[in-house]
Amino acid sequence: MTEYTRAQVFALIRAHLADELDVEEGVIGEGTRFKEDLEADSLDLYTLVQELEDTYGVSMSDEQAAQIVTVGQAVDFVLAHASAGAARAGNGGFSGGPAEPANGQRSEDAGRA
Repeated sequence: MTEYTRAQVFALIRAHLADELDVEEGVIGEGTRFKEDLEADSLDLYTLVQELEDTYGVSMSDEQAAQIVTVGQAVDFVLAHASAGAARAGNGGFSGGPAEPANGQRSEDAGRA
């Protein structure tokens, strides 16, 4: 099972935000607020939630997403909810989403074929 460290999750979220919002990675810290500091709009935040769900196999409700205000809170959420999903995600970054086996089956279904 793949376990992610806080530093790894933070680095991946920071890289995603820098790319999506066209800001320097160095201005993004754990205390950085999405809306106030990065001027992220609802679409930016939706994209981040989708990336977290796809990359780490976590599931985030609209209510949970609304409570996450800072980058550090997003890291905390992933670390608290990704233990089972991290093994399925299989990739270490945001680009491309979870790895898929060459046979086209999702990794969680591969053993049932």
